[in-house]
Amino acid sequence: MAANLQLLDCSNLKPSLASLFVPGRLLHPPFSHVQSQPRLVARASLHHHHENQQSSPSSSTAVNRRQFISQTASHSITVAALSALQQPAKAEEALSEWERVYLPIDPGVVLLDIAFVPDDLKHGFLLGTRQTILETKDGGDTWVPRSIPSAEDEDFNYRFNSISFKGKEGWIVGKPAILLYTSDAGETWERIPLSAQLPGDMVYIKATGEKSAEMVTDQGAIYATSNRGYNWRAAVQETVSATLNRTVSSGISGASYYTGTFNTVNRSPDGRYVAVSSRGNFYLTWEPGQAFWQPHNRAIARRIQNMGWRADGGLWLLVRGGGLYLSKGTGLTEEFEEVPVQSRGFGILDVGYRSTEEAWAAGGSGVLLRTTNGGKTWTRDKAADNIAANLYSVKFINEKKGFVLGNDGVLLRYLG
Repeated sequence: MAANLQLLDCSNLKPSLASLFVPGRLLHPPFSHVQSQPRLVARASLHHHHENQQSSPSSSTAVNRRQFISQTASHSITVAALSALQQPAKAEEALSEWERVYLPIDPGVVLLDIAFVPDDLKHGFLLGTRQTILETKDGGDTWVPRSIPSAEDEDFNYRFNSISFKGKEGWIVGKPAILLYTSDAGETWERIPLSAQLPGDMVYIKATGEKSAEMVTDQGAIYATSNRGYNWRAAVQETVSATLNRTVSSGISGASYYTGTFNTVNRSPDGRYVAVSSRGNFYLTWEPGQAFWQPHNRAIARRIQNMGWRADGGLWLLVRGGGLYLSKGTGLTEEFEEVPVQSRGFGILDVGYRSTEEAWAAGGSGVLLRTTNGGKTWTRDKAADNIAANLYSVKFINEKKGFVLGNDGVLLRYLG
């Protein structure tokens, strides 16, 4: 780290995602059985017809038969309509493109990241709180707990935040500070020592090449290695706190005497970053070659929940309370326009792009939204309506493989 890097005490920091978890609700009552209703109505029709016969003995047989047929047909139509209303909406269910995968973990585990080996997309790893590492070798259909001895030597309950693969090389970072590395597609993992003076908690890592990776802390420190993590080079000259406190006169609202951390940080495929301040009152960007993070005022009244990169290079922005905004154009800009969404009053927590035109958004109480026109319009998928959990991370490995991660061990798999 450069000499002017200011180290801050993060011992009292708490995970920022904890504020996103609100209890979900099961909204759908079980469907009632209606098979016996047609017989009940039919018997009532016959009884009513028999009473009419006794009260009008002079009526002709032909008229009675016509009345019976007419009444029976009327009741049949009524029963058919009632049955159709009470049956599940099969057409809507068929539209769902997600299924839940049940995991062998405690209900309270929060899932945080997922990644697959590029050379073998059936082999993947799933991370979470409470020292959770799960492994799959069938593409994500089934998962089993994975024990890594180098991560169990000390009496710590690790929160594994991020995982990334490039070829057969993979990296895992977590809190308290831990860095794991594999060169054989995850068959074995070794622990890489880290400096005790690392500013902030490691929240993100990206495998960038042979023996190379890029790592980010929640205080804005960005490091790069090209020798398996034995040495790290600082990509920025100071933490975000130091940058903002040095530039108080910059006019950034809420930046004076800033001592917080990132709430979220997301990386684009070409190495650009966007991060949201812990209070959501402004956001920051960084591009390779810049010495400092660049702070930006939010142009929206509500505080920012999360931000990320669209497939076309532009930005998406989520605000607390459920609003979704898209930046104008594909470059970096502070101009955003709101897109109407039906989030049922729950907040939207993340957006993941499957392709340039198709993306999925996830949020509180099982909210799932889909766009097929680059984000101009969104429709709701009811696949997770009855899941009492918040869905806060959307990860697409490629166009055919995607997952949604939630709290309480909820994992949804994309069916395509």
